[in-house]
Amino acid sequence: MSIPVLIKSSSGIISVSIEAKHMSERRLFITGEISSDTAVDFMKQMMYLNAEGDSPISIFINTPGGEINSGMLMYDVIVGSKAPIRTYCTGVAYSMGAVLFACAKERYMLPNSELMIHQPLLGGRVSGNASTIKSVSDSLLEIKEKMNKILALHTGRTIEEVNEQTSYDHFFTAEEAIHWGLCDGIKNFSEMMGE
Repeated sequence: MSIPVLIKSSSGIISVSIEAKHMSERRLFITGEISSDTAVDFMKQMMYLNAEGDSPISIFINTPGGEINSGMLMYDVIVGSKAPIRTYCTGVAYSMGAVLFACAKERYMLPNSELMIHQPLLGGRVSGNASTIKSVSDSLLEIKEKMNKILALHTGRTIEEVNEQTSYDHFFTAEEAIHWGLCDGIKNFSEMMGE
């Protein structure tokens, strides 16, 4: 649901969606479950903002994670952006959300926000013959290795340290995230809005 806001212009007062207003201020949001639809919408917004110029883009993240392939599209867009990216954890950034949060050049959390990293999960029910199940298992291990390399790259931690931390659902407060290299600092709401 789009929320309308009223804006004064030279032709009077006009109504625009709050999303359009934020986009004009180079602010994007990753919320809810990450899916192919959210990833493609995010890519379209980033393409537009990158075409408009190279001023910083702020991305506000509050997500439980979601589909790995969709998240990897969003990751590629963030790290490939010519415009500098700032991420803000505004609630939770779990699983793929934590990866997207951590990959930016500048990363900040609200004081009571939380990150969570873990091994990739297999969604749905697994069925099939032994060869199919082995293939799925091998693929999951490859994804785990790729995700842990990405986390190591953006945190400055070793693969071994990342493997240990992702062997279970590991939750981080803002202070713990800074210590572990997932976050650069804590900002309150007014500081976040000032950028």
